[in-house]
Amino acid sequence: MISKKFGADKTAVVIGAGFAGIATALRLKALGYEVTLLERLDSLGGRAQVFERGGYRHDAGPTVITAPFLFDELFELFDEKLSDYLEFVPLDPFYRFHFADGSQFDYRASIEDTLTEIRRFSNDDADGYLKLLDQSKKVYDVAFKQLVHRPFTRIWDMAKQVPALIILKCYKTVSQMVNSHLKHPLIRQAFSIHPLLVGGNPFKTTAIYSLIHYLERRWGVFFCMGGTGKLVEALGALMTRQGVNVVLNADVDEIVVVNKKATGIRLNNDAVIEADLVVFGGDPETCYQHLLPKTKFSLPSIKKQYSMGLYVLYFGTKKLYPDVAHHSIWMGPRFKELLSEIFDAKKMSDDFSLYVHRPTATDKSFAPEGCESFYVLCPVPNLQGNVDWSIEGERLRDRIVDALEKTILPELSSVIDEVFWMTPENFAKDYRSMHGAGFSIEPRLTQSAWFRYHNRDSAISNLYFVGAGTHPGAGLPGVVSSAKVVEELLTGVEVGSGG
Repeated sequence: MISKKFGADKTAVVIGAGFAGIATALRLKALGYEVTLLERLDSLGGRAQVFERGGYRHDAGPTVITAPFLFDELFELFDEKLSDYLEFVPLDPFYRFHFADGSQFDYRASIEDTLTEIRRFSNDDADGYLKLLDQSKKVYDVAFKQLVHRPFTRIWDMAKQVPALIILKCYKTVSQMVNSHLKHPLIRQAFSIHPLLVGGNPFKTTAIYSLIHYLERRWGVFFCMGGTGKLVEALGALMTRQGVNVVLNADVDEIVVVNKKATGIRLNNDAVIEADLVVFGGDPETCYQHLLPKTKFSLPSIKKQYSMGLYVLYFGTKKLYPDVAHHSIWMGPRFKELLSEIFDAKKMSDDFSLYVHRPTATDKSFAPEGCESFYVLCPVPNLQGNVDWSIEGERLRDRIVDALEKTILPELSSVIDEVFWMTPENFAKDYRSMHGAGFSIEPRLTQSAWFRYHNRDSAISNLYFVGAGTHPGAGLPGVVSSAKVVEELLTGVEVGSGG
């Protein structure tokens, strides 16, 4: 174990107080650094903001918690217990799928219950699911337990993993991996959607991400009582107790570089904060284009295909919907073709698929008595497409409300309350996301590990990166694990996966 004096008498500035920035600030503090965490918004959490409208509460960003031990570890750094401050509630089903033909499939918390659900569609696929799960465990044992939290700053780091990845057939896509074990078209869809949760098209995302199946089965799917915002609040309080200096409404204009070394940052009010190391917790390309323009350092020469954009519709209802699950996946009539239009053609389609979050299924505090709170996420083209969101935002709202009213939320149009939405333009403006992408660059094989933005800049030795755009990638497990990668780069000591 690294001595907490490792960073003694050293200072660190972390830019961006999303989950990656918070986790990094805590890990640096545990190493002994004096840490300043800067956030340009007026609250912690990055994309995990909380919206309050007319008595309804909405988690603005991530809603699904997997690999909960990653958050336990942050409290354990300081000999505290997360359970003293937060309650993580396991969900069952993990997700409820609603297909276009009217059928329903519950992805359950136990294997046996999941197999029972699968057999309603195909007896053969029950055995196929077990084989898929076994393959997922093999990928998990290598990719998650051994690679996720390890640095990939040298080509050799990647090259030495190639044999294992080839044996595990990670050159295939998630869809190819799933389809090799499952035959029913709807069950194939259900077990191919996981890349979309981290910004990837399952028909192009490397099969490394098939590990998510086993990750969920190994650890479960959880909801934090009080919401993700409550988790952010507890982590903020932990930082306060440990002496991390958190500065909100702090907009960074420049990372100051002298002789290929970051010496600190300059805020938009011209104030300068000096530091021995700088960590950027936002979209890496945003950093290179906007915070390092005077250094004349070029962007890393990697192929950049960005994730889809997100349209997020928030509303309450003056009616209860007790039959709607906490997490629902509402599938449209097309799957592969729709994703191709979103990711490749970058055009709006006549149909869509949706992720529906009903937190009031588990936590009644999210809405007034007798009411429900909803968050509906719709994958859409990012801003590289030609979509006029001043028009399409309202149109898409109406189309989504109409579709849900005809299926899982009857009478929605007459009971809907306090409606608002976010588009890729909001992601670009509020979070400085390149092209308004929801998850930075896509998790393709050619954009993973060494091929992704590196966690340490190749020219500026004390400039580090955490978050969705760098290794290991998007999603809460990925961004929180990126803080471990930075710790290993600093100390030279491997940080365990915990899983």
